[in-house]
Amino acid sequence: MLPPLPIPPHRPVLIAGPTASGKSALAAEIVGRDGGVVVNADALQVYDCWRILSARPSAAEEAALPHRLYGHVPRHGTYSAGHWLKEVEAVLREGLRPVIVGGTGLYFSALTNGLADIPHTPPEMRHEADAFLARAGLSAMAADLDPATAGRIDLRNPARVQRAWEVLRATGRGLADWQAATGTPLLPLAETVALVLRPDRDWLAERIDRRFDLMIGAGALEEARVALADWDPALPSSRAIGAPELVAHLKGERTLDEAIAAAKLASRQYAKRQRTWFRNRMRDWREIRLP
Repeated sequence: MLPPLPIPPHRPVLIAGPTASGKSALAAEIVGRDGGVVVNADALQVYDCWRILSARPSAAEEAALPHRLYGHVPRHGTYSAGHWLKEVEAVLREGLRPVIVGGTGLYFSALTNGLADIPHTPPEMRHEADAFLARAGLSAMAADLDPATAGRIDLRNPARVQRAWEVLRATGRGLADWQAATGTPLLPLAETVALVLRPDRDWLAERIDRRFDLMIGAGALEEARVALADWDPALPSSRAIGAPELVAHLKGERTLDEAIAAAKLASRQYAKRQRTWFRNRMRDWREIRLP
């Protein structure tokens, strides 16, 4: 699957793409051929609870090649682009050529454009935000944002809206204002080989459906069962595609077939959002058309 373009063996490589597009296999192929380390840039693959549902590399794959930032955050932990960026900085100090791969556009943006030094919001602010969102709903929370921030984030994404709401309430400054004071990027785009996978929509939808069936066969339902006892939908880790749907089945709220169909639909919708982000934000990246 190596793209038809030269990749200097010592230059950092960035690989972005929607879910199920084959980007992890491409990263492993590059590291296996030229050396280096595969570095995760997926916000759900950092959690230790979802090897199957988040499509993390298998234990054998991780053992075969150097991998970093996979499965190292506990399910109840919090993790942000800022945490990820600091950990990538530590990986870069190891001296291995990084091949950074994932589907979280915000991580790549922070890496190549810089990240604003936004103060940490206290836990009580998170509790206040959770209560407000549950009581008033997403549209009311979005309406509370400053116009500049509301105009640049995805107002349909509860995590993004809540984060912006918390920052505004905690600091008195909108998220957009903080982002305007962005620092120096850790890895400027011009110093990398930046690849973005552009799969055909129908081809990708078929791969998504087939992969989720394989996940069920590999034990995804058992992963969800482990999380069921203290399931908290507000946790960032609970946003793993397929986890809420399988938990609903385990609670008796839907059949397994219904849960699988809902998870596949959620995956396709997520892939659509990813493709939109990449199309709008990664115009300077080299496209790889698939299939």
